[in-house]
Amino acid sequence: MIYIKKIFGDKLQDYTMVLALVALAIIFNIISGGKMITSSNFQNLISGNAYVMVLAIGMMMVIVIGQIDLSVGSVAGFSGMVMAIAVRDLGLTWWVGVLLSLAVGATIGAWQGFWLAKLGIPGFITTLGGMMIFRGGVIWISRSISVPAPRELKIFGAGHLPEWGPAFTGMNNSTLLLGIIAITAFAFTQLRKHNRSKKTKELWPVLVRIALVSVVIGYLTWIFGTGRPGTSFPVPGLILVVLVLIYHTITTRTTFGRHIYAVGGNKSAAALSGVNVQKTYFLTMLNMSFLAALAGIMFVGRSNAAGPSDGIGWELDAIASVFIGGAAVSGGVGTIIATMVGGLVMTVLNSGLMLMGVGADRTQVIKGLVLLAAVGIDVFNKKEGRQSIIGRLFPAKSK
Repeated sequence: MIYIKKIFGDKLQDYTMVLALVALAIIFNIISGGKMITSSNFQNLISGNAYVMVLAIGMMMVIVIGQIDLSVGSVAGFSGMVMAIAVRDLGLTWWVGVLLSLAVGATIGAWQGFWLAKLGIPGFITTLGGMMIFRGGVIWISRSISVPAPRELKIFGAGHLPEWGPAFTGMNNSTLLLGIIAITAFAFTQLRKHNRSKKTKELWPVLVRIALVSVVIGYLTWIFGTGRPGTSFPVPGLILVVLVLIYHTITTRTTFGRHIYAVGGNKSAAALSGVNVQKTYFLTMLNMSFLAALAGIMFVGRSNAAGPSDGIGWELDAIASVFIGGAAVSGGVGTIIATMVGGLVMTVLNSGLMLMGVGADRTQVIKGLVLLAAVGIDVFNKKEGRQSIIGRLFPAKSK
C-alpha cells in the first residue's frame, strides 16, 4: 500500500471513478463479445459525446461557484440554429456563421450573468427562464423545421485527423504524433514537478508513474490510430483535449481560477479578501454560454443540420458528469480532469447499454441509479477516516 501511495499520492480515493471507468469498459467489453474496446467504437464514443463534455467543462466552473445552469442545452440549440439560418438566408460564409454563433452564445451568457451578478437572481431561476426562452426561440426561428448546415462544419463534429507520412507505422501518423506529444508532455511535467519540489522525494515513483501513464496513452494511441482507413483520433476529441488543457490551466494557475474556488467555498470570506464576486459570477456564466454555443456548433457539424430539438436534455448529462466527477453540490470543489472522467463514465455506460440492446427507457433508469450510486460512494470514500477501494484491497502494514 505504501508503494502505491508513493506512485499515485496519498489521496487514493480520488481514483475511485477512474477504477469505475476501467471496470465498466472491461465488463461491457466481455458482455458484448469484444465490441466495446474497438477502434470504431472508441472513435464514435468521442465524436458522439464530445459536445456534452464541452458543456461539462463550463458546467464544472458554474457548479464550483455554487450555481447551476439549466439553459445550456437550449442555448446550444439556439446558437446552432442562428448559425445555420444566417448562413442559409444571409449568404454568410461558414466561418462567419461560426463566429456569429459564438457571439450569440457569449451575449446570452452576459445577459444571464447580469441577472445573477447585478440583480442577485439565483442562477437556478435565471437559467430556468433562459431554458424556456431559448427553447421556445429555437422552435420559433426554425418554424419547427431542420435547417441544413454548411458542409465545412462536418470536420468539427465528425472529422478525423489527416493521414500523412510513411506507411510502415501501421497506423494514422497524426494520431501517432499526438500520442507521442502527450507522452512527452506528461513526462516533462512530472519530472519538472519533481525537480521543483522543495521536499526531497524519491525518483522511482515518478518514473513508474510516467511508465504507467505512457502505456495507457500508447494503448489508446494504437486503438484510435489503427481503425479503418480514413479514420483516426476524432477532431471533436482534439478540440476537447485543447479545451481541457486551457481550462485546467485557467482553473489551477490563474487569478480568475482561484477566485472561482474562493467564491464557491465561502462567498463572504472571498469578498472580504478582495475578490470581486459579481465579476466572477458574470464571467463564469458568460463562459458557460460561450461553451454551449461551441457545443452546438460541434453537434450541428456532426448531424449536418440544425434541428428544433437540438439540445434537449444536454444539461442533465453535463451536470451528471460534473457530480460523478466529484464536484460538491454546495460549491467550492471540482476539477476539470475529474469532470472529464465523470463524462467518460456516462459515455461508456451509454455505449455499453446500447451494445447490450438495452432500450432508451431502461437506460435512463440505469443512468439515474448509477449517478446516485457513484456520487454516494464518492462521498462515502471522501469522508474523513474512510479508506478508498484501493485502500481496502491493499491495506497498509502496521508498523
